[in-house]
Amino acid sequence: MSVTNQDVKKVARLARIALPGDQVEPMTDELNNILNWIEQLGEVDVEGVEPMTSVVETSLPMREDVVTDGGIQDKVLANAPKSEDGFFVVPKVVE
Repeated sequence: MSVTNQDVKKVARLARIALPGDQVEPMTDELNNILNWIEQLGEVDVEGVEPMTSVVETSLPMREDVVTDGGIQDKVLANAPKSEDGFFVVPKVVE
């Protein structure tokens, strides 16, 4: 895949990026180099390699799923400028 100067100008316009005319050609070359590098990754033999989510194998500690700070609705609502029926009251933001 190859990126042209027109492609770079179009992407810059769509992304609302001001790209001076003298930077279009260097940006085109840079994007083409990135795409060539990505194509090289497709040549790597990954047969038998298990997918991984991290380079470091770790396990998360397990804990009980217990509510420890519930039942303090009155304390929480004490800081609210306005509350009603146990809920925060906020100004309407959509008309």
